[in-house]
Amino acid sequence: MTPEGCPAEVRSLECRVYEVPTDAPEADGTLAWTSTVVVAVVARAGDRMGLGWTYASGACQAVVERELADVVVGSQVDAVTDTHERMRRACRNLGRTGVVACAISAVDIALWDLHARLLGVPLSSLWGGTSRRAPVYGSGGFTTYDDRTTAAQLSAWAERGISRFKIKIGESWGTNVDRDLSRVALARSVVGAGAELFVDANGAYRPKQAIRIGETLFGDHGVVWFEEPVSSDDLAGLRQVRERTPPDVAAGEYGYDEWHFSRMLDAQAVDCLQIDVTRCGGYTSWLRAAALAGAHGLEVSGHCAPHLHAPLAGAVPNLRHIEYFHDHVRADGLLFEGLPAVEAGSLVGRPPVGHGITLDGARAEPYRAG
Repeated sequence: MTPEGCPAEVRSLECRVYEVPTDAPEADGTLAWTSTVVVAVVARAGDRMGLGWTYASGACQAVVERELADVVVGSQVDAVTDTHERMRRACRNLGRTGVVACAISAVDIALWDLHARLLGVPLSSLWGGTSRRAPVYGSGGFTTYDDRTTAAQLSAWAERGISRFKIKIGESWGTNVDRDLSRVALARSVVGAGAELFVDANGAYRPKQAIRIGETLFGDHGVVWFEEPVSSDDLAGLRQVRERTPPDVAAGEYGYDEWHFSRMLDAQAVDCLQIDVTRCGGYTSWLRAAALAGAHGLEVSGHCAPHLHAPLAGAVPNLRHIEYFHDHVRADGLLFEGLPAVEAGSLVGRPPVGHGITLDGARAEPYRAG
């Protein structure tokens, strides 16, 4: 429902693409990149707007404008889950994963934000949320970094009160294990014995290779989180690593719908399920996936997009933490206003309405790509 006198229908849907160059060449175990592409969506009703975005190909813009706008414009502002389902159905013949799912995610986020702003309430309150802080872990540590850059990044996070840290390993598709372990040792020496140390292989290793490495990661360096030790498509391999190594095995960032997460959970492939609100179908699907994980007795972690995940903290009791990812923190800071801050290792600040974030058109314009 909407307050008396407020428009009940979505009037327009706008989409823009921005490309932000990275501050240095970046790579993980299986991919390299030099920019972050942000596809932003603005939904309007009357004089109110809702903002959503995804980090994906600029091809999302065509999906939003040609496939989703006709479904969304004229829809009821307070019927987000219904609109979400109709967006999915409209894209049946395109295939509903990948770029399509990212486009739906951005629109879904914008619609939830619009709904909350029309009601004049924080976004989290729509889901029964409280003002609980959102614990974060610092994430970056790219394989292209030299030791000095890695150490500086880790130290900067520690100065902000962060006590959980993640670096990339699996360099060159798992063919440079000596350097992987050397970089983990460096990270441990920088963050200290009391910090939680995470690693992310981005699917670079083979199952038995990952098992051998996982034992060393835990035994020699105290690593407690082993993300995508093998491809997230290899559910049997993930389970094999999970059952035979001490660190928690995590995956799920490439889940584009609830069915993906359901299969991963049924396969007992992870200790903690990662969900990305900018890929999985937005807040509508994120909440469903978190409920699925809860039914399996597992916690969830917000993958990347820290500022968009922050409103979920008070509404999801099985949320473990949110990834404070270097690229997204940097890009968001250049494009948006009203971002929550990090204090004592958590994202803080409950905005009075919506998620509290707006697009800064003037600052963002130099990065406009579509």
